[in-house]
Amino acid sequence: MADNNAGEHEESFLDSVKEKITETFHKDDSASSDSDNDAKKSSPVSDVKDKIYRLFGREKPVHKLLGGGKAADIFLWKDKKVTAGVVAFATLIWVLFELVEYHLLTLVCHTLILALAVLFLWSNAASFINKSPPKFPDVALPEDIVLGVANAFRLEINRALAVLKSIASGKDLKTFLGVVAGLWGLSILGSYCNFLTLFYTCFILLHTVPYLYDRYEDKVDAFGEKAEHEIKKQYAVFRVKVLSKVPVGALKAKFA
Repeated sequence: MADNNAGEHEESFLDSVKEKITETFHKDDSASSDSDNDAKKSSPVSDVKDKIYRLFGREKPVHKLLGGGKAADIFLWKDKKVTAGVVAFATLIWVLFELVEYHLLTLVCHTLILALAVLFLWSNAASFINKSPPKFPDVALPEDIVLGVANAFRLEINRALAVLKSIASGKDLKTFLGVVAGLWGLSILGSYCNFLTLFYTCFILLHTVPYLYDRYEDKVDAFGEKAEHEIKKQYAVFRVKVLSKVPVGALKAKFA
């Protein structure tokens, strides 16, 4: 009897182990099939995302690229009143200096004279008209803000110097030609207008181009893809016909 009980116990134990192993394999198969189905479902979406072309290879929205804060809202006309006020003020400054030919020192002095005269008369006339005199707040620049701005300028200047050093080292001919072409274009543009007009033009472009691109980004990206393909095609031809004939290796060996 004891042997029969032991045999039955062993058989029941083996049956339970077999059932657990079978359940484990079924779970693994179902999990693998679910993962395969998820992969099949997600693969078309990922393929579509990979095929979408974005100008300059951007991966973030335009608002994020512009900082994602108040400045980005102004550039993209999220707050139309603030943006219109900024553009109107810049236009007024350009008209005063460029069309009316006002000088900066004259404008600053006249503005200060007007402001001081109004405040002085208001302070003295307040007692006669039973009005409270103007309250002047204590204005002082915080040290941490000044140091932060100075440090930011320092980092940007050092980064620009590092880029110029990398370009001048002759390691990247494509970047060198692009920078030279850009500077040459700026020099031609500067011969037709002064610095103030150029600055104002860039300011207006900064407040219009991102807005238009954010609104028509699909059409602009499609056009940019075609333009980039054509530029690469023309550059390949230029490289074969012109750049390949330049003895770059001999010049490097000579000045090494």
